[in-house]
Amino acid sequence: MFETPLTVVGNIVNDPIRRNVGDKEVMKFRVASNSRRRGADGKWEAGNSLFVTVNCWGRLVTGVGASLGKGSAVIVVGHVHTSEYDDRDGNRRSSLEMRATAVGPDLSRCFARVEKMVTSGAEATPAAPEPQAEADSADGDDADADEDVDGVADAGTGLPLSA
Repeated sequence: MFETPLTVVGNIVNDPIRRNVGDKEVMKFRVASNSRRRGADGKWEAGNSLFVTVNCWGRLVTGVGASLGKGSAVIVVGHVHTSEYDDRDGNRRSSLEMRATAVGPDLSRCFARVEKMVTSGAEATPAAPEPQAEADSADGDDADADEDVDGVADAGTGLPLSA
């Protein structure tokens, strides 16, 4: 079977829904990818829109559930297929669905703090944040307060070097 890879950049348009399918969990949400273009007068105009139903399985369920929600700017990578079904009136319908292999925030449109997952078997949980170093030294000498353990001066970002 051939799978069609696709990357979608857009916004989550509904609250992600977590449910069980057999003994596995799935997280389902819709992403809207909207294009814009400049018109003849130089002003931005709305272009075409693409709506995709995204299904997340495995560790993605935990990561998406802990990190993203309705309105989040995201980049989704996965494989797409057409899902066909009968609606309430008996009409044959189809929709574009994606089985996600990676989901993350679109850092060109938002800020994010990354926390590594701790995995134990099939269950994954966010890792406890690393403790921040205190700004004041114990002996009251603040001369080295802005230096990291490696002797490299901190740029004042407030983020650990591993972030």
